[in-house]
Amino acid sequence: MTASTADALRHAPLTRVLRALALGETSSEALTAACLDAIDGENVRLRAWTHVDADGALSAARASDARRAQGRPLGRLDGVPLAVQDNLDVAGLPTGLGLPGPAPVAAEDAHAVTRLRGAGAVILGKTALDEAAFGTLGRNPHHGDVRNPRFPGKACGGASAGAAAAVAAGHASAAIGSDTLGAIRIPAAFCGLAGLRPTFGEIGCRGLAPALRRLDSVGVLARAVADIAPLLQVMAGYDPGDPRSRMRRTPFALPDWQPGTLRVGVVRGLEALGVQDGVIDAFERAVARAAAGLGSLHAIDLDLAPLEIAATRRAALLLMEAEILAAHGDRLAGCSPRLRGLLAFAEGKRAVDYAVADRRLDAHVVRMRLLFERVDVLLLPTVSAPPPDFGAEEPSNLADLSALASLAGCPALSLPLGDGIGLQLVGARGSDLRLLELGQILACVIDAGGWERGR
Repeated sequence: MTASTADALRHAPLTRVLRALALGETSSEALTAACLDAIDGENVRLRAWTHVDADGALSAARASDARRAQGRPLGRLDGVPLAVQDNLDVAGLPTGLGLPGPAPVAAEDAHAVTRLRGAGAVILGKTALDEAAFGTLGRNPHHGDVRNPRFPGKACGGASAGAAAAVAAGHASAAIGSDTLGAIRIPAAFCGLAGLRPTFGEIGCRGLAPALRRLDSVGVLARAVADIAPLLQVMAGYDPGDPRSRMRRTPFALPDWQPGTLRVGVVRGLEALGVQDGVIDAFERAVARAAAGLGSLHAIDLDLAPLEIAATRRAALLLMEAEILAAHGDRLAGCSPRLRGLLAFAEGKRAVDYAVADRRLDAHVVRMRLLFERVDVLLLPTVSAPPPDFGAEEPSNLADLSALASLAGCPALSLPLGDGIGLQLVGARGSDLRLLELGQILACVIDAGGWERGR
């Protein structure tokens, strides 16, 4: 066991890290120390982390090594160093939410963090995000903009910018963040990672600072699709403390699709949805490769225009602005002019405007249910454009394609296609494991992201 082994494993997929820990190729303490050294050396430039708990992480890592030495690991994740976004509570650390001023120190862990610790995971600290988790580029006027370690000079994506940067830079084996309208999948695409927004309510959101409770989901960012399932299965489950937690009468839909007989909805007419030519080309090449790899793919061309995604996303933004005001009012005094302007718009609306917006989201849920009577899985780009240049103006439509799943509470998986472009798989509620299985097949067929090969 050498320091170079642990340093190399910082960049390996989680499945490789799990194998190394199980076989004694490295220790959790060595791997955690390597991650902490990297954070210490790079965070001034990347600004991926807001709080690092070096002492707590090393203590947890040593405890994990002691358990493994006794043959008594807590679970599959015992000793794995993870990052947690700074809108999820971690006991003893502030929950900053990307806002200015003193942040409250959490008295207990968020539900998802509790589940991870129960499986032995080592929590390294908290990662940066857009102000109030409201943004798509990883910008923060109070704590600095997050840099993209995979594509330097490009935006990192948001709002889970620090989580994505931490994984892409090898600071953690995986990261936990939140996704309201695309905040996991946009940075996953921009940083060349895999990212999952689970079925709404599948992972309890207790201890997550709300952006819009109707849409908020805890999600996963990882280097490879295969890394996501172990984290999802640890965190998923009913939480009676979360009024929106999903109580399943049956387990997740099993990963038992017949790939050659799948009814795949392939979105066409992307130009009309504002998707750039380079993204369309990458998407169409990926679909062509997927068809060859999956055999007799039953593709169904779909027009998303009748779903009115952009209009429904704007309705959700109004509700999101109101939620932020209600949940974080006392902490918004020093917020940026940009955020203050958005919140002022919400303050000027009437109660009936919010009711109309809420009803629009209901209508979208019904339309998506009808869509999934025709198809098993939907393929479309993750984001309409490649990552903009760092510091460029924020495009208004970056979340339109990712919002499709969010607005309906559906699971959605983003796979890297290279150059900061993502392929998105969307399924019906409860089809998370099926999406991950199909995602692994497609990742092997497309082979554009790099991480799947353990790089």
